[in-house]
Amino acid sequence: MTGELREAIRGVWADRRVTNTADRTNVVDQLTGADYISLAALLVGWGSALLFVRDEPNLALLAMFGAFALDKADGWYARRTGTSSPFGRQVDSFIDIFAYLVPAVLLYHTVLAPNDVASLLVGFLVFAFGGLRLVRHNSEGFGSDGDASYYHGTTVVHTNLVVVTNYFLWALVPGWNGWLAGLVVTAVCPLMVSDYKAYKTDVSHLLAALGAGIAAGLALALEFGYV
Repeated sequence: MTGELREAIRGVWADRRVTNTADRTNVVDQLTGADYISLAALLVGWGSALLFVRDEPNLALLAMFGAFALDKADGWYARRTGTSSPFGRQVDSFIDIFAYLVPAVLLYHTVLAPNDVASLLVGFLVFAFGGLRLVRHNSEGFGSDGDASYYHGTTVVHTNLVVVTNYFLWALVPGWNGWLAGLVVTAVCPLMVSDYKAYKTDVSHLLAALGAGIAAGLALALEFGYV
């Protein structure tokens, strides 16, 4: 590279680079330990997506539950260390797309969908209502009902678990099929932007963990032919 070309490139970079300190944002510097846990959840969630594409739904579900666990761990770590921030909540919502919505859509598409049109419509509804639900949550935050906090509308976790439940119904219940699964998922998607109060309690977290544990056990049983 000639000296003249090098100087020309430096000149373009200097013209385009944000130099005002007030306008500069170093994303890496804003990341906390909780955010790195969130990024680990993204990695595992992406691994789950690849397993779905490779037609390994049971292994994909196990990876997805690993992403769930990391997603819960980042919030616990942020509260424990006092590092919660608006930036961190944005990161968490971004990861939720890949930890909950993408696996749910791929599970329906690769296993349950009776045809591409059904997959197109169900996937669109999951992404559209799920995305709008995350945008609203970032804008409004948690609701408060006395000493209790609640999510405004059902969460992407609820929708994901509905899709997972339909997968096990398809695998274990004669007559259950992709059309019925699609109707159920379609019916629950608008609840994510409804006025339903999904309370954020220790009991709800325990039930979610219990449901994930049962689902992981069923996935293992299906994978190794026990059921």
